[in-house]
Amino acid sequence: MGARRQLKKTLPEPGAGEKAAVHIYGPVPSRRLGFSLGVDILPYKTCSFDCVYCQLGRSSKKSVRRARYFTCPEILEQIRRALGEGRRIDHITLSGSGEPTLNTLIGPLIREIKKMTSVPVAVLTNASLLGRKSVRQALRPADVVVPSLDAATPAGFRKVNRPQPSVRVESIIAGLEKFRSEFRGRIWLEVMLVKGLNDSAEDVAALKRAIARVRPDRVQLNTVVRPPAEKWAKPLSRRALEKIRKELGGAAEVVVDFRKKQRPTPAVDLRQEILAMIERRPVTVVDMASSLGTTAARVRRQLRSLLRWGRVRRVRHKGTVYYEPRQTPAGQGRGRP
Repeated sequence: MGARRQLKKTLPEPGAGEKAAVHIYGPVPSRRLGFSLGVDILPYKTCSFDCVYCQLGRSSKKSVRRARYFTCPEILEQIRRALGEGRRIDHITLSGSGEPTLNTLIGPLIREIKKMTSVPVAVLTNASLLGRKSVRQALRPADVVVPSLDAATPAGFRKVNRPQPSVRVESIIAGLEKFRSEFRGRIWLEVMLVKGLNDSAEDVAALKRAIARVRPDRVQLNTVVRPPAEKWAKPLSRRALEKIRKELGGAAEVVVDFRKKQRPTPAVDLRQEILAMIERRPVTVVDMASSLGTTAARVRRQLRSLLRWGRVRRVRHKGTVYYEPRQTPAGQGRGRP
């Protein structure tokens, strides 16, 4: 692909002209977590997978090496400020631009957030590192962990997730099984289904056996909705998803789009907030208006300016219009607010 898109987003510190890395975005409307304050603790696309459906695009470099990215104080200060703005936050969610367990500070960060607020902490993970005891221990203080298991067969796993070569699906399932025995919070297992890649009878049967081992509280079936890394990655129909849900039985459910009533408009820099959301994933006007507690008309006015300036672009996927950052010429990365 073109230039590697790096996380260079900035936000002015109060009373200072200097810029600091932005680690939070939203709260965004989540189908599972309500209004979720996203926390990004990694450089852009730092991941162990290169999933065909990833809404952030392709991974230029896959890694399973854990390292210390950024520092806790700068992340915690931004969370503290967001909590003080008075907006509704149902969960504080560690996810963002890659696999969050690759940051060795994820454990201390979760513990410090828990000291700061009673808002539940969620972690979205691809589960690739849950075979490591240190990673399982780091996630124990969280309230909700949402690991993904898109396929339980080696072939399906390689086709959909395109993992770093050392990662094996059997190790992921074994790690999830161990984590279930140790973790006292809720585990919501997400399965992203891609037409023709991981939806065969063999795939579903293997997935059902793996779910029986992991014993998650919920199994959430999803499919390709937002513009994927690979244009050929196609969604399953609602009917096909329902059929798989019935075959899996138990705690399986089809995840539907989240919608809530509009909230009062908070005092925020609307353009900055819109850019923060678009940076992390393709979003619709409805998504942005619902998350930011404003009207679709106000969002569209800001988008018109951002389109003119070349900061964002409009894409159509499956009949729905999304907005995403405009890619810059090779060697420059993506523009950040």
